[in-house]
Order: sequence, then structure tokens, then C-alpha cells
Amino acid sequence: MGQKKNERALPATAAKAINSVVRASPQKLNLVAQMIRGKRIERALAELTFSPKRLSVEVKKVLESAISNAETNHGLDPDLLIVAEAFVGKSLVMRRFQSRGRGRAGRIEKFFSNITVVVREEDDTWPVEKGRRGKSLKEQAAEAAKA
Repeated sequence: MGQKKNERALPATAAKAINSVVRASPQKLNLVAQMIRGKRIERALAELTFSPKRLSVEVKKVLESAISNAETNHGLDPDLLIVAEAFVGKSLVMRRFQSRGRGRAGRIEKFFSNITVVVREEDDTWPVEKGRRGKSLKEQAAEAAKA
């Protein structure tokens, strides 16, 4: 009797990873997520590795998890993956109070965020980011397979 299996929300050529409790405001986290949208994963990982922002470590972990999910769970080729989506949402807010002058209290808000990264295999409909020698990733992979 049990519950029916939910259909997969993503296409067969995509995988995603979510980190639901990141200790940062969504506005700051979105600045880092914006750096990797639409890029190949090698380039995105390089940018996150050498970024001076503290949150790039968290985004890099989620991206690596999405790559691993694509490879192990869905059998996708990691050399052909691109970051299709990277979006940020609000999570909980911790509220603290600090005493102020004349018996009043000042509120301190500590924001938390969610980040979701979706990676997808490069196909003909996606805008192609040219690799070395002006060829798409699929063309480069086909040449490597022949050799």
C-alpha cells in the first residue's frame, strides 16, 4: 500500500543539489551564485576556488555535490556538464536582542539561506560556451573518443 513514487522534476540530463541552511543573507549568497550561472563546471569550480568571498566555499560544496549526483545517480558525463541554474532562497531568521540605552533593546537579525545548484549536460539547445580551438564540449569529447 504505500505512497506512489513521485515523478522526477528535472529532465534526464540534469541533476541538482541543495544546501538548506547556509549562515548568510540571501543577498550576499546570490552574489556568489551569480558568478557561476551558465558556465562550464571546470570554469565555475576555478572561479569559486580563487574567489575572495567567504561564501564561495559553501557554493563550491553544493556544486561538487551536484556534479557527484549527476555522475553517480544519473550516469552523466562530468566533462560535458554546465551549471544550468543556481538560485538562492530565504530560510529562517534568528533574532537576538542587545541592550541599548535608557532601558531599550535593539534587535539583531541573523539570516539563513538556501542554495540550489542544477547541472545539465550540454546539448544543442543550450548556448554553447566555446572551449579550446573554438569547438563545443561535445565536439571535443567526440574527438577524444576517436583518438
